[in-house]
Amino acid sequence: MQEQKTYDIIGIGIGPFNLGLAALCAPIESLSTLFLDQASEFNWHPGMMLSDATLQVPFMADLVTMADPTSPYSFLNYLKQTDRLYKFYIREDFFVLRKEYNAYCKWAITHLKNCHFGQKVSNINYADGIYQIEKIDQATGAKEIIFAKKIVLGTGTAPKVPAFIDPTVHQYAIHSSEYLKFKQTLLEQKTVTVIGSGQSAAEIFYDLLPETENGLKLKWFTRPDRFFPMEYSKLTLELTSPEYVDHFYNLSDAKRKQLLSKQNSLFKGINFELINQIFDKLYELSVDSEKINAELMPNCQLNNLTVNKDGSYQLDFYHTESEKDFTVDTDAVVLATGYKYNEPRFLSAINDRITRNADGLFQVHRNYAIDVNGNEIFVQNAELHTHGFVTPDLGMGAYRNASIINAILGFEIYPVEKRIAFQQFSVNGEEEALRKTQDDKSKTEFEVRSCHVEPVETP
Repeated sequence: MQEQKTYDIIGIGIGPFNLGLAALCAPIESLSTLFLDQASEFNWHPGMMLSDATLQVPFMADLVTMADPTSPYSFLNYLKQTDRLYKFYIREDFFVLRKEYNAYCKWAITHLKNCHFGQKVSNINYADGIYQIEKIDQATGAKEIIFAKKIVLGTGTAPKVPAFIDPTVHQYAIHSSEYLKFKQTLLEQKTVTVIGSGQSAAEIFYDLLPETENGLKLKWFTRPDRFFPMEYSKLTLELTSPEYVDHFYNLSDAKRKQLLSKQNSLFKGINFELINQIFDKLYELSVDSEKINAELMPNCQLNNLTVNKDGSYQLDFYHTESEKDFTVDTDAVVLATGYKYNEPRFLSAINDRITRNADGLFQVHRNYAIDVNGNEIFVQNAELHTHGFVTPDLGMGAYRNASIINAILGFEIYPVEKRIAFQQFSVNGEEEALRKTQDDKSKTEFEVRSCHVEPVETP
């Protein structure tokens, strides 16, 4: 009987983060890897793939560049291989169109043999140092058990919807992730209300704003005290640095929570240029009419939604500054209320191998592992509470992946920057001392084995 292959790494979920990991693992001959996703194909936020929308990070925040600028899976190589490099050069804009980033990721997948779609992981067990992963082929229904020494969870986040709204009942109350799917239906309504304070809310409001000239009544409510821009000054950007992650990680749970509650403008705000574009469009509309069909109101907390007799909705708000309740009627609602991490059900059988904090959340090690040994189960974008606001940032994806690969190998195959900021975030360089302690710990915990990297043929 043929012996069952055991992979060094199996990645579950293929979003940009695990896709980047797959690309960085590809040239490492000593690593056998497999990445699975239950979707039939890669498609990054299709419901918000507006034609002119861009990423909020520069093009260097691609799958690999910040870990390996020479990788053939870089965005610049994608442009070269698809005859778009000079067009991008002449455009003189660091910020990639969202639809082009999606096309780039799909291009990378065509050159990666370790990415498999249509494969749903249903359960994971553990025995004798090996993880047994049960997967189901979505096309045939066939079940198979595959084996791995290490697991990297990249299952992503899910739309966050208020508990009092049931999308299966309230068919005209949609999450922003499905905006383009339902846009035509929204345009058939008399009144559309957008709820939210971030980039998605702003993009949807701006996209619908021209329709107010055709009679659409458009409203935008947000809970913060203003429609705030995402802070993007250079010294603030130093907070997206390895040493700030070290500093944040070394704080108490209570202090981390306190900091995160005050850092919304660092990762949840609106692009500064888009805010100006919205104002300019409102100004343009006001020239022809003193009263335009658009309303914007901050300080508004949505507390409930009920259905009126005519099928429209009544939204119950609380004004946080005036401290008054009020209601608004609308035909449709777009909930740009963000996303949240949902722990995969398939982890239930290995729950005893996962470390947790007092709140029941993953106790994520500095190297992004969550298992009891600190080097077997790793997470992508599930460590906001331990590693800080850079967790969902595409720009830190390659850094995290380099850290994970180095931790798994037991030595540094991808050099990881230790200090890049002009600022010092802790007293007497505590973050550097923490880093040294972690480096020393990794040398004793992990078996160092040889790793030969061959040049990767350009796709």
